[in-house]
Amino acid sequence: MPHDGAPDILGPEVLVIESLPAAAQAELEGRHVTHRFTSIEALHPVAEGIRAVVTGGGTGLDPAIMAALPGLRLIAVNGVGTDRIDLGEAERRGIAVSTTRGLLDADVADLAMGLMLDVMRGISANDRFVRAGNWLKGAPPLGDAITGRKLGIVGLGAIGEAIARRGAAFGMQIAYHTRREKPDSSYTYYSDIVTLARWCDVLVLALPGGAATNGLVNRTVIDAIGPQGYLVNVARGSVVDEPELVDALENGRLAGAGLDVFAHEPQVPEALLGLENVVLQAHRGSATKEVRAAMAAHVLTALDGLVGT
Repeated sequence: MPHDGAPDILGPEVLVIESLPAAAQAELEGRHVTHRFTSIEALHPVAEGIRAVVTGGGTGLDPAIMAALPGLRLIAVNGVGTDRIDLGEAERRGIAVSTTRGLLDADVADLAMGLMLDVMRGISANDRFVRAGNWLKGAPPLGDAITGRKLGIVGLGAIGEAIARRGAAFGMQIAYHTRREKPDSSYTYYSDIVTLARWCDVLVLALPGGAATNGLVNRTVIDAIGPQGYLVNVARGSVVDEPELVDALENGRLAGAGLDVFAHEPQVPEALLGLENVVLQAHRGSATKEVRAAMAAHVLTALDGLVGT
């Protein structure tokens, strides 16, 4: 059934690389001729007619697929990440790129705080402790307090700002690192990420992925956080040198980590699975019913813009 205000005609043909939630996907298929991507070879017979691609922020659009679509006019991203899309080539070809920026900031920030609370207070670890019957044998280890601690945020965009507000509500001291200082920010700025990591008790990553930030959190940064500090990543797995992170967690160079993203999702380093000082999520920053519905509606609205053009 078309959504409110939509015309009762089929819109331009759409290539679906990553599906929308079920109801929105059904609406998409009711409004457009859709093609599921399986391979470049299978794409050839229909490539000429495709005007839009629906994909996810973590999936992006492979350059070979973009090159195979001569009539492409829109890449509709059901997410905020564009690091896996060749934006330069899209601009050169006049292809619009839409994202759901602004819709998921609060939910990602909530998850960042949840990961911080979980790993520092041992919530998931204590849940496992109780379920295993170990409370009958003695008390679990003490956790670390949140209130009054130093929160360092890498990336003070809308999500980073939302995390900072939540941290401030917990009585945390806030500082941040970005490429350029934000003159309107009341938080302390560090131009060097290593200095910020050395200052803070917990470092939260909320910056874009891509070549410019690949491996930014390396051994030097991790060692600056130190054996009493924590890392929370709700950005991209590529931002962290994952083998160094695993080694630091295994060998006590880092107190713990809350991780929503990984370098080779959905693959997660096996060594992390058995560690009690790590909280793992399956890239769920925006994974609430409310936000996913709003994101999908935004994608459908972006596709509406192609109708009649």
